[in-house]
Amino acid sequence: MPAYTPPLRDMQFVMHEVLKVTEELKVLPKHADVDAETINAVLEEGGKFAAEVTFPLNINGDEEGCVLDKSTHEVKTPKGFKEAYAKYVEGGWAALSCDPQYGGQGLPFVVNQCFYEMLNSANQAWTMYPGLSHGAYEALVAHGTDEQKKTYLPKLTSGEWTGTMCLTEPHCGTDLGLLRTKAEPQADGTYKLTGNKIFISAGEHDMAANIIHLVLGRLPDAPKGSKGISLFVVPKFNVKADGSLGSRNGIYCGGLEHKMGIHGNATAQIVLEGASGTLVGEPNKGLAAMFVMMNAARLGVGNQSLGLTEVAFQNALAYAKDRIQMRSLSGVKAKDKEADPIIFHPDVRKMLMTAKAYAEGGRALAIYCTLLLDKEHHHPDEKVRKDSGEIVALLTPIVKAFITDNGHISTNACMQVFGGHGFIKEWGMEQFVRDNRINMIYEGTNTVQSLDLLGRKVLGNNGATLKKFGKLVAKLVEEEGVNEKMSEFITPIAVLGEQLTKFTTEIGFKGFQNPDEVGAAAVDYLRVAGHFVFGYFFALMARVALAEIAAGNTDPFYQAKLQTARFYFAKLFPETATLMRTARTGSAPLMNTDAALA
Repeated sequence: MPAYTPPLRDMQFVMHEVLKVTEELKVLPKHADVDAETINAVLEEGGKFAAEVTFPLNINGDEEGCVLDKSTHEVKTPKGFKEAYAKYVEGGWAALSCDPQYGGQGLPFVVNQCFYEMLNSANQAWTMYPGLSHGAYEALVAHGTDEQKKTYLPKLTSGEWTGTMCLTEPHCGTDLGLLRTKAEPQADGTYKLTGNKIFISAGEHDMAANIIHLVLGRLPDAPKGSKGISLFVVPKFNVKADGSLGSRNGIYCGGLEHKMGIHGNATAQIVLEGASGTLVGEPNKGLAAMFVMMNAARLGVGNQSLGLTEVAFQNALAYAKDRIQMRSLSGVKAKDKEADPIIFHPDVRKMLMTAKAYAEGGRALAIYCTLLLDKEHHHPDEKVRKDSGEIVALLTPIVKAFITDNGHISTNACMQVFGGHGFIKEWGMEQFVRDNRINMIYEGTNTVQSLDLLGRKVLGNNGATLKKFGKLVAKLVEEEGVNEKMSEFITPIAVLGEQLTKFTTEIGFKGFQNPDEVGAAAVDYLRVAGHFVFGYFFALMARVALAEIAAGNTDPFYQAKLQTARFYFAKLFPETATLMRTARTGSAPLMNTDAALA
């Protein structure tokens, strides 16, 4: 049976010692009074909720799954899920970072990020029910009418209602320009929507009184392609003028997907038969409005794999300390036992340290991105808001793809630590692997994220935003370049920074001549960029650890942080050399394969 301990100390280290979030927040009028003690207290209680309420439901939820009553189209979630959600709502957890004008607590996004990491470690399938509501909330805040905000936001904020995003259709996935759902205007200003959606996470359940679906559809006169998509809010139950629930709307669950993982979450096939909805934003501009929700979801998916990486590491570490197998190659370590614990074997340590490094690097990046969101939304300086938004847009595909790819590597490595027991259900490790696997696929596959990063976020503005992030790295290199103790962390990122500039220019030039060159290089490019970003944060963390040790702090936490950073730069960061080499081979080895793929 797996266990979970919230990584509060590491979260506090990243927030308060590395990124100095409270100093950053003091500049934002909305969050000027938020202090470290408040953040720590909230997250301590949030950790208890995750570990004590949702984590015990994880294995049972995977085994039981969701059940659809086809006669009523209602879905029953696994035992205990509904009760856990009631506690979540009662505790005010849904409202953490929501605006006080809608009943929210108004705390920074940073706090919500850390809370959700712990929820994802504890039970990703359960966490997806309230998690998607945040994206629906943000989309309506940004593009909803006053009436829509009044009707839906207080209930989404409290958690009394949940939200979904309905994009994918049976004949199209990422290419939303192909969608066929129709939206017919009505005399009263509403629309009747007809169509089919698939893969809708939390699309139907028994945990909340109403479900607010954000649905992409086409108006009768809409142009073809993505320029003809509109966004509609379609509730499960129609809402009366006084805010109470009215008649059942024509949107329902026609089936549940049978999946590899996240069995506790209802991945629904949604049918719309004249469902009543209202337009969100302008006609034919729905994709722009939905991107608010999609970008929030992409950051959230990265956070899902971060959570799974952390919990898998914790359990693999505990097992490696306890499991005895053979003797250490360098001599007996446990003289009182018949064999040595497997943690003394070098490759076991490599697997453990891989997961630990990817968890700690991912945590630093995820917290940094949510701090940027806080600055983008609330900083009084327009330039800071603009720069923060650009950098978080650049980093979003890295959060989504790099962290989830690393989660795949890490959960598999941690399962391997268990040997044959890792393949057995009762230890929980194989569930972490299965649950994580979807994170590399949904909300835009990781290849799509790679194309977004290289094609749109980097080459799309001639590397301008990448240069902005590069200036942060250059500033650190300049500050610490003469510090001999920092050289093992500074030199690699300084060198890669120069290489990345040249690498980007090469791909851009080749892509101008043949667009397939960008597609061929994109996945490798994203991993190179991901390591560049992780390297920056590991250097920042190492600087703090070295300073604390130099000041006489004997807390072993700082030695552990240094050892993790050294492992990362020695064993994981060098992957960039291979990636750049394979990317430079171009598209020919991929596209000149007609005979091989005949």
